[in-house]
Amino acid sequence: MARSGFQVAVAGAVSCLTLSISSAGFAQGAPDLTALTTQRAAADVCSGKLSSKALVKAALDRAKAKPELNAFITLDEAGAMKSASAFDSRRRKGKCQLLGGVPVVIKDNIEVAGLPATAGTPALKNFVPKKDAPVVQKLRAAGAIIIGKTNMHELAFGISGYNPAFKTGSEPGVRNAYDQTRIAGGSSSGTGAAIGARIVTAGLGTDTGGSVRVPCALNGCAALRPTVGRYPQQGIAPISHTRDTAGPMAVTVGDVAILDRAIAGGEALAPADPKRLRVGIVNAMLANADSDTETAFRTALDKLKKAGVTVVEVEMPNLAELNSKIGFPVALYEAYDDMVAYLRTSGTGISIDDLAKSIASPDVKGTYDGLVIPRKLPGPNNSVVDAKPAYDDAIKNSRPALQALYRDTFANNKLDAIAFPTAPKVAILSNPDASSLANFLLFIQNTDPDSDAGIPGLQIPAALGASSKLPVGFEIDGPPGSDRRLLAIGMAFEKIFGRLPPPSAR
Repeated sequence: MARSGFQVAVAGAVSCLTLSISSAGFAQGAPDLTALTTQRAAADVCSGKLSSKALVKAALDRAKAKPELNAFITLDEAGAMKSASAFDSRRRKGKCQLLGGVPVVIKDNIEVAGLPATAGTPALKNFVPKKDAPVVQKLRAAGAIIIGKTNMHELAFGISGYNPAFKTGSEPGVRNAYDQTRIAGGSSSGTGAAIGARIVTAGLGTDTGGSVRVPCALNGCAALRPTVGRYPQQGIAPISHTRDTAGPMAVTVGDVAILDRAIAGGEALAPADPKRLRVGIVNAMLANADSDTETAFRTALDKLKKAGVTVVEVEMPNLAELNSKIGFPVALYEAYDDMVAYLRTSGTGISIDDLAKSIASPDVKGTYDGLVIPRKLPGPNNSVVDAKPAYDDAIKNSRPALQALYRDTFANNKLDAIAFPTAPKVAILSNPDASSLANFLLFIQNTDPDSDAGIPGLQIPAALGASSKLPVGFEIDGPPGSDRRLLAIGMAFEKIFGRLPPPSAR
């Protein structure tokens, strides 16, 4: 297996990889990862039908068999098997945990004790945190086994995942689980690809403007961008404290709900009653949609209507114009101070200037050198302007106005959710051009406004495109704090849409 840039943590004897999976009380045989869900895996481990060692070994084997995806920066083979063995030893039948013994992956800008936290950038390749980020602590407490850290768009500044700094395959860039010539989306690229390829059933990403939802839209998985502040953000390399949040990603919405329970608490959810749901459609959000995406979205709406969901057209005047006054001003201005603080307090031992000098991706390098470091924003006629005035206006005026627009739209139309295509297009070809500004703006067209408003958004796999046979995503947004209600709605919609076939079944 090609391992250029592929860090393998060997926190224990290699012999642990060959441990027998036939411990007393466990059935033999490798689990079928293509059909498994997080919920099913945890139940099978709890009942003794499956050992955590068997499940983790199957995930590791599948990860190593797919180096061309470039999904991982660090694969913790020995550590994961050691944790799985320890879990099996202390397992007590009937005493189940939400994620008991289930392998998961973590985006590499989220700190995991003892494993590098590179944020996908060379300057941090030797940074090894001593403790888990709080969101990781929550997953471990629920019984999850972390098998590795996933590749990402460098420093989370992009939607393509085309990162030349870390690769395990012959070509750079995290690759799509359904077509390796195409992008995996970003910036939580590796987590999306690993779940889409059925290496694992669940993982964590982060989302500033679409970074858990776009990868899952393009790789056929589900993801929640929670209300900002629902999850703790400590121990995560930042872009913007106003916009950033960690987010769960999984093969089903039901599995996303389990991860959300592990992190934020709450009882088990039941799917909402479709006949009691009212969903709004903003036609402007269908702009720039390719034929596969528009057809899949409209077909999904027809299915919802037949199931009893009330679907209504609504207006959100000046949504794009209002959002444009917030997105870049907030993200680019806060990126400097937030990263400086993170580098200082997390123990990286480097400065933001050191970080910027080693950036490998041309698009991210240009953003840091031209805008983040000098505290500038793009201006007219290829000029730059000071970022502070636009930032102050965004925080004081434009963001509250955007939040009011969403609040009024939900309230005045009596909506449970607003629905739209997560990404306007299916995955495009993976090459340096995929990271262009035009593609960035295109793919966050629908996911950026809700990010700026701080409200929750849930990506649901809708279909494979009629001509491309690539995944198409369907998103629903809800009012702030409605995360669990949104998940219940998503669970109902998922039943109506049906699960996508795995990549191998194309």
